Amino acid sequence: MNRTLDKLRRRGPGLALVASAVLMAAGLSAPAALAADDYAQNVTQPSASQVQINFTPTTPALYVDVHYTGVPGVGQQNVRMTNGSGTWRTTVNGLSSGNVLDYWFTYEKNGPQYDTPHFSYTVGGDGTTTVAAPTFSPPGGTYSSAQTVTISSATAGATIRYTVDGSTPTASSTLYSGPISVPNSRTVNAIALKSGSTTSPVSSATYTIGTQAGCPTQSDTPNFGPNVRIFDPGMSAATIQAQLDTDFNNQKDTLTAQMADRRVAHLFKPGTYNNVHDNVGFYTSVAGLGQNPGDVLINGDVTVDAFNASDNGVALQNFWRSAENMAVNPSGGNERWAVAQAAPFRRMDVRGGLQLYPASYGFASGGYIADTKVAGQAASVSQQQWYTRDSQLGSWNGGVWNMVFSGTSGAPATTFPNPPETTLATTPVSRDVPYLYVDGTGKYRVFLPSLRTNASGPSWANGSTPGTSAPMSQFYVVKSGDTAASINNALSAGCNLFFTPGVYHLNQTLNVTRANTTILGIGYPTLVPDNGVNAMQVSDVDGVRLKGLLFDAGTTNSQALLTVGQSGSSASHAANPTTIQDVFFRIGGAIAGKATNSLIVNSANTIIDHIWAWRADHGNAGTYGWNTNTADTGLVVNGANVLATGLFVEHYQKYQVIWNGQGGRTIFFQNEMPYDVPDQASWNAPSGVAGYAAYKVGANVTSHEAWGLGSYCFFDTNPAVSSYHAFEVPNTSGVRFHSLLTVSLNYRGTITHVINDTGGTTPSGTVPVNVVSYP
Repeated sequence: MNRTLDKLRRRGPGLALVASAVLMAAGLSAPAALAADDYAQNVTQPSASQVQINFTPTTPALYVDVHYTGVPGVGQQNVRMTNGSGTWRTTVNGLSSGNVLDYWFTYEKNGPQYDTPHFSYTVGGDGTTTVAAPTFSPPGGTYSSAQTVTISSATAGATIRYTVDGSTPTASSTLYSGPISVPNSRTVNAIALKSGSTTSPVSSATYTIGTQAGCPTQSDTPNFGPNVRIFDPGMSAATIQAQLDTDFNNQKDTLTAQMADRRVAHLFKPGTYNNVHDNVGFYTSVAGLGQNPGDVLINGDVTVDAFNASDNGVALQNFWRSAENMAVNPSGGNERWAVAQAAPFRRMDVRGGLQLYPASYGFASGGYIADTKVAGQAASVSQQQWYTRDSQLGSWNGGVWNMVFSGTSGAPATTFPNPPETTLATTPVSRDVPYLYVDGTGKYRVFLPSLRTNASGPSWANGSTPGTSAPMSQFYVVKSGDTAASINNALSAGCNLFFTPGVYHLNQTLNVTRANTTILGIGYPTLVPDNGVNAMQVSDVDGVRLKGLLFDAGTTNSQALLTVGQSGSSASHAANPTTIQDVFFRIGGAIAGKATNSLIVNSANTIIDHIWAWRADHGNAGTYGWNTNTADTGLVVNGANVLATGLFVEHYQKYQVIWNGQGGRTIFFQNEMPYDVPDQASWNAPSGVAGYAAYKVGANVTSHEAWGLGSYCFFDTNPAVSSYHAFEVPNTSGVRFHSLLTVSLNYRGTITHVINDTGGTTPSGTVPVNVVSYP
């Protein structure tokens, strides 16, 4: 038993409220409620701004605490309820119509205390509560043999309907009447219904049966190798700072570190760190090891700026660095994250403002935020473009060419092109990244967030992120000395992969064939295919998660660096898609790499969530040039219903993106055409028009939609070069584009039209040509 929990329970009811609050803050909890019939709960609304939460335990309780979020301007509250005739009550004020109250209870029963699941109530709705979402026992995961699964809802009297074929359950789906057998790998979806109440959200559990048994048991407290720093709140601030400063000095210099092989990760165990300042250089991942961002609090800074004199005050090359899963109370009131591409800012709780520009106010070319809260203002100022997904901002300020938001409260309204801001109320489909954390016993686990549809706000806004977790005993930790053979042996044995910081040369393709495999990297582990092999092939299966990898093309041409699904794949994976997140591709720059395509997606329903595919325009001598780092296309999509959220593709020599699959959607696209086109004759499309479009939708596609797209030209080698259009799409009502633009940087070459024959030629002055919608 966890000793912290044990000590808190033994102190009795007088400290129970404090105990439950401490447990919540630490990401821990009391045991789950014994059964749905252990209590009854509901919410009433006596006035437009007030609700009353009621809880009636079956067995008289010494105390009941309610925890709730959702009151505007107020964080999580932990309140001892008042008992009246066996029903415990609390009144919540300061609400208005549309506010969603998320609440749950801690109650005593015969000595021990128990936690209930979360419930929700919408103020000003129909006065009914939402039925508690079903839970599964055992939870989804990987098992060596068939499982018998019990489905339950904490709402007394609720009925459950479920499916086992991946489809979304409805009121007419199979009625749950008792434990169900799961003899082989499948996804079980369920809803709970009750007359007079709102039907619960869909709950999902994916079971992988029989394929994990061969994975050799790994350590739950693994050795992560020499490039991972693990900090503990018991360490002195001076000791921590000395290590951070040493790493920063090794990683900061744009001229010497940008294309070096050094990689590092800074991991902070749960707790509070005072006077810690982590300046984040190249190939550095900074992350908290709590289950929720607030479990790690930095009273200090996690900073990216134009650090070097050679940067001349601009942040145009602040690539390949990340911050994730922690709270920061900035020492000066504002966090600074002045980055360019491949620098995600995820699962962050910024208790102040967020400045996305250099202190010098110089140019920057980012960027990406997801699953994040910013209490104050997020300001882009000199950022050319930015995408923010499923987040909560105090406010937003700024916009140069293309600022895009989806599922983000506090985002500005759509005003493109003046100011150039495009906002979608929700993100159609998202699944937040897998991440490493330490549980209450000191063991490492990887959390696997659930799929979200029509998502808005951080996944952890009302408590813990929904999902499941896997122990590190199911992960093969890839470290220096591992080969393609050893990695493939681990995959074929049924292991997941955890890549530590380093550069890994591959003389054979990494084959990912098992459904629900997770491949997670920290510190920008870099995969380099040798002798022309393709670096990684993912089979057309459910639920593969790829996160935190850098594919760096080898000096012998590869046909593709990463392929998801076999050619011709057609199976639906809507209930459990493959996700590609913070996965980056580089052709040249460090070595004279070559790859025809960087990413090919054949599997339906794949989510591409933040990639940067980059054919280098600079780097080490001899590694870049028109005939040196050759690469046709950054992304080819053949699968149906693929979604891209945060798509950065630059400098490829033909089409940057080719989208052949039906039902595709893109939210945010940033592109630069190749700088080094030698002459027009070398760069005309097969159709005969001048140049290649940046984003081409296949001629047979009848349904496609995209929001917030920018393509820039800088034909520096030969400014006489032009491209006829940046976006080439079929003229059909089902293909729709919103908020798109072109720019000629420093007037080095031109783009004649924005999309097809629509939109004017890029003028001088580095100003955009905008098209609000097409057709």
